[in-house]
Amino acid sequence: MKTRWDQAIVLAFSDVEEQLLPEGAQSRGVEFWALVAGVAIGWLLLGIAIAVLVRKLRRRSGDVDARPVLCDLRVAELPSDGPPVLSPRLEFYGTPVRLAVVVLAPVGRQGQLPPEGLIASLWEAFVPGVGKIVELHKPSLLYWPAQLSSQGFTQLFFHHLALPGDRGRGTPWCSVAGKFDWMHRSYLIGLVCCAAFSNGLGQATVQHQGLWLDVLRVRD
Repeated sequence: MKTRWDQAIVLAFSDVEEQLLPEGAQSRGVEFWALVAGVAIGWLLLGIAIAVLVRKLRRRSGDVDARPVLCDLRVAELPSDGPPVLSPRLEFYGTPVRLAVVVLAPVGRQGQLPPEGLIASLWEAFVPGVGKIVELHKPSLLYWPAQLSSQGFTQLFFHHLALPGDRGRGTPWCSVAGKFDWMHRSYLIGLVCCAAFSNGLGQATVQHQGLWLDVLRVRD
């Protein structure tokens, strides 16, 4: 026997059907509520799919931000050829060397490297004549993500491009790292060079832009 509560529920559902369904369609109430249930399930599945997609995107972007990758380069396994005979000539503390590797990075969280077409002008602002050396020696060019400080970059550079021997001493290898300015922006650069013979040049750090010519010179 139906109670008054049961009758009230039946009347409420009947009113909803009369308002939502066209006239004469109340007999298809079962189909109507099945359609409503199907739409609700569809929206639920769509919400779940969107939530899963957003979670994956957040996880992917978090991995990139949390673990920037700077690949190690085994300098000892690179060709140890000395500088070419052709001019111009690159000198490292007066010793002729071949430019083997160049690492370039912008400074600051929002720092960016210039477009590829302007890189040649950047070399000349760094040390006059280095642009010609890059064309002649064809070094490996590595572009690193933006670095927060010159000191941090220098440590990373000497770590990821470690020289053989006693930091290069007693081998033909040498390297230098530091900061320079161009077009009102600061950049960080590291160079790995190779002489024709073993030497004691080792590693050098340039603290100020005006000191680059104390280490590197390009001569005709």
